[in-house]
Amino acid sequence: MALSSSFLRILGSSQLGAIRYISTLTTPKLFISGLSRLTTDEKLKEAFSPFGRIVDAKVITDRVSGRSKGFGFITYTSIEEAENAKEGMNAKFLDGWVIFVDPAKPKEPRPSPQPRTSETGFTSNKTVGWCG
Repeated sequence: MALSSSFLRILGSSQLGAIRYISTLTTPKLFISGLSRLTTDEKLKEAFSPFGRIVDAKVITDRVSGRSKGFGFITYTSIEEAENAKEGMNAKFLDGWVIFVDPAKPKEPRPSPQPRTSETGFTSNKTVGWCG
């Protein structure tokens, strides 16, 4: 106890207010996983809007079926707002499912697809399939 009161006297009360929580986020974009297949962009935005101004809310969907892939992204105007949303929404229910909120990682570049070549080494434009 004596050590802590001495420490407080040395620091002074004004300097204690300057010590703040340091955010682990480096971007205002969050990755949201565990989404229900019924969650839409609008529902996602509505659920996260109490934590700050949202720039973008996107549920990722399958290109062919149009169904949700079960994850999405939220982008806020500041890292502080994103941190508040992460703390407030992680492991909470949304549309009946428990969601998880993590920092979004930068998109990794994917190599472009190479055209198929035949045994001779030439590229073919023919589509192989069943004839009826």
